[in-house]
Amino acid sequence: MVILSKPVIEQFSYIRNKQPSAALFPPLIPMVDLSKPDSKHQIIKACEEFGFFKVINHGVPMELISRLESEATEFFSLPLCEKEKTGQPKPYGYGNKRIGPNGDVGWVEYLLLTTNQDPNLATENPESFGVALNNYMAAVKKMACEILEMVADGLKIQPRNSLSKLMMDEQSDSVFRLNHYPPCPDALQSLNGNVIGFGEHTDPQIISVLRSNNTAGLQISLRDGSWISVPPDQYSFFINVGDSLQVMTNGRFNSVKHRVMANSVKSRLSMIYFCGPPLSEKIAPLPCLMRGDQQSLYKEFTWFEYKRSAYASRLAHNRLMHFEKIAAS
Repeated sequence: MVILSKPVIEQFSYIRNKQPSAALFPPLIPMVDLSKPDSKHQIIKACEEFGFFKVINHGVPMELISRLESEATEFFSLPLCEKEKTGQPKPYGYGNKRIGPNGDVGWVEYLLLTTNQDPNLATENPESFGVALNNYMAAVKKMACEILEMVADGLKIQPRNSLSKLMMDEQSDSVFRLNHYPPCPDALQSLNGNVIGFGEHTDPQIISVLRSNNTAGLQISLRDGSWISVPPDQYSFFINVGDSLQVMTNGRFNSVKHRVMANSVKSRLSMIYFCGPPLSEKIAPLPCLMRGDQQSLYKEFTWFEYKRSAYASRLAHNRLMHFEKIAAS
């Protein structure tokens, strides 16, 4: 059994005492079987009500998932000095506790990689890690494109590749993230309730495709502001609606606010594929989704403009606020 290395406790200071919703009957996370003919309607409903759903029968071979998890576990078990040889996240590379340049921290270490270049991985066998990454990302990208085409079908957007082509473009600005949340010591957990592994935020891209091991920690925010825990499932994927898709649907879909809580007993390993458009792509509500005299809620912007604004903000900030149209009084 590999024991993953732990961040230095003295460096950690970001603690909150927020509990998930204590509702007697919390809502079930929507589950979509991609092999069923009515899956597109289930996806639309989940995007409208939650901005989040679980997918099964997704077509991604388990051996690709297991191989990347094994390679990632091996990487995160290396001494800190070895992991840091991958380079600091500016923006791509290895990070430890510091999430971005704006002061956000969490009980997490991570690898942030672009999907368009071979990564510089400081491992004993970087070729093996690279092959596992590329095979996994190719399979997940294919699934994500299928989901976006189902979204287009469900919304009656023509052509049906209007969304997926943004991912398939050679200039697609998609990124891939591996997050490792080590067990958080009981002493630190008991200071003030739960320790935040990754603070609350929405994802700025179109959609995000998440897979994690069987350790709990992920929570999503409901429309009433309450939080619910997402039961882990290592055999399935979870899809987040991102800010860009919220804008494209003129608010019909809501990007889901989510966070990760540290676990005192088990490590959590997650893999996230963030489906981004080309930097020059203009993001605005799609005309075909505007009903009657419905007005656009958002100003048009390029993905580069939004990405620059989003990553200059703290995690919990409402990143879309600066791009909303002010209603006439």
